[in-house]
Amino acid sequence: MTSPTPPASTTPPSRRSTTLPRVVVVHRRTELESLLERHGTRGQVEFFLTGRGRSLADVQARHDRLQQALRQAREAVPAQWRVGDAERDDLHRFGFEPDDVCVVVGQDGLVANVAKYLDGQPVIGVDPEPGRGLGVLVRHRSQALAGLLPGAVAGTAPVRRRAMVRARLDDGQHLDALNEVYLGDQGHQSARYRLRPPGAAEAERQSSSGLIVATGTGATGWAASLARQCTPPPPLPGPHLSDTEQPWLAWFVREAWPSPTTGTHLVQGGLGPDDELTVVVESDALVAFGDGLEADRLTATWGQQVSLTVSPRTLHLVDLEKSPATG
Repeated sequence: MTSPTPPASTTPPSRRSTTLPRVVVVHRRTELESLLERHGTRGQVEFFLTGRGRSLADVQARHDRLQQALRQAREAVPAQWRVGDAERDDLHRFGFEPDDVCVVVGQDGLVANVAKYLDGQPVIGVDPEPGRGLGVLVRHRSQALAGLLPGAVAGTAPVRRRAMVRARLDDGQHLDALNEVYLGDQGHQSARYRLRPPGAAEAERQSSSGLIVATGTGATGWAASLARQCTPPPPLPGPHLSDTEQPWLAWFVREAWPSPTTGTHLVQGGLGPDDELTVVVESDALVAFGDGLEADRLTATWGQQVSLTVSPRTLHLVDLEKSPATG
């Protein structure tokens, strides 16, 4: 079913479409839903929680708050528009369309989980439990969606861009992440490899607990902890990109081990938009995954090369606090 193309004066060419707008509501299963699947009945769930000093009422209340926010999100979509629904565990097989508007209802981490599957579609983060989390990426309430969606569809909503990181194997496989990419041994044993940062005269053979490459969004998490272990602490990327700012990443090696055959000199640095950190695997296999989603990973075997770079994709986060000066 199609509708007339919106007037050119209100819809930029990049968002112009001949089909009805589609809003994709992204969420994840609640703790209550997972517990019911595992234990079968509410009575068994209550028994399980009581034995661990927790209350079913609290778990039920959190479930109800999310369901209310999801209901309000769907009701905010104009009746003539299309609505899609994507659960976190199904994101890797959900078919996002170029003109979709993505409404993420949940915690900040859920925005990171969906970002890797998008390519410029605007994202509206909705916090179903204001005050419980940081609310860095889920900055809106479900009641605000009715006013936000028309601008997101038309391409006039204020958007902040956030850089992403890409891990690419020499066979062409790649993955993107919003916070950071981890590269290391799947079983948390020593990872062995040769690492070469941009500008280095030669690679250094290392044995470590793996390495991470972080964006500005991830700079307040794992990367911040690793930076504090350096003397002096290195600078970290900022979270947002202005219209003129070039993205960059920070990388860190975790617990590099000194030995007669492995070094500890190349353990942290930065990556500009045209830089590449290369790793040649010298373990049986190393895995790379982003934002804690280990199930969605790349596996590099002995002799394969992994390249870590700024991703060509960015997250487009709808943010009413954006000003033209800050981008």
